[in-house]
Amino acid sequence: MHASLRIGNATVMASDGCSEGTSFQGFSLSLSVANAAEAEYAFTALSDGGQVRMPLTRTFWSPCFGMLADRFGVGWMVSVAP
Repeated sequence: MHASLRIGNATVMASDGCSEGTSFQGFSLSLSVANAAEAEYAFTALSDGGQVRMPLTRTFWSPCFGMLADRFGVGWMVSVAP
């Protein structure tokens, strides 16, 4: 199953990982924002107390993309649409 939520100008997408228990494994949330400044703001806020898995960088699919786990262990992918 999956979900797509609009929050302001951002889209939050989620899917289940079919795992049991209360751990946040088997899925990541994807946050798409309008520009690099918004990506930096969201990435910094979400990674506070968490772990950066891939710093924000340019990729072939996005001018700004990064991955992290927040302080609760939830995986996030932050990106700017091309």
